[in-house]
Amino acid sequence: MTLPSECLICHQWPGPALCESCVLNFAQPRARCQLCALPGADPVCSACRATPPVWDACLCAVDYGYPWQACVARLKFQGELGLANSLGQLMRHAPWVERALEQATCLLPMPLSDQRLRERGYNQALLLARSLRQGLKIPLPVHWLQKWRDTPAQSELARDERLRNVAGSFSLAPSHRHRLRNARVVLVDDVMTTGASLQAACQLLRHAGVAHITTLVLARTNAPGTSPSEKS
Repeated sequence: MTLPSECLICHQWPGPALCESCVLNFAQPRARCQLCALPGADPVCSACRATPPVWDACLCAVDYGYPWQACVARLKFQGELGLANSLGQLMRHAPWVERALEQATCLLPMPLSDQRLRERGYNQALLLARSLRQGLKIPLPVHWLQKWRDTPAQSELARDERLRNVAGSFSLAPSHRHRLRNARVVLVDDVMTTGASLQAACQLLRHAGVAHITTLVLARTNAPGTSPSEKS
């Protein structure tokens, strides 16, 4: 593995992994639902008004489309760990993220199962969380939230199947459960599609007495039938 010496998107060399021009061109803030982060003009979309999620707020940096889909793949599946810092800082500069971090009492990465962690060798959500935490004194416990059961890949499943797939797959370390009571947690992941995994983890955090949960993801997939350039 070598650290990037050129921009991932425009290939400007030498330069950072994400050059300023590409960030300006491809990571402009969008109006989003405060609860599911789907693009839209309403502060809370109709779906979330009808069925609110378990968490209190959902923040994301970019849509899961060109060019970010390839960036996520390079970090997640191709072992380019040097990208995590640049992508984490992209998340940190998204609207409302800095405020959420300042108010948080705990930063939690979405866990991988032991089997998946052995196969991949690292947890990309933890790498992003470490980047987000730079210069801050927020605790980043890596073993409080655990995924004790490996589950099939979510990518090809419908929402209902995803919910069933991850049900009961997360656990909290008993020796640290009491530390979550009345906490303000920022839960970090790389991509949110239906939110099934985040939902399962957040239900567990709620049962432990967490007072406020912000889910923070790098990228958000779009609603079915829309393209990344369409607003819902």
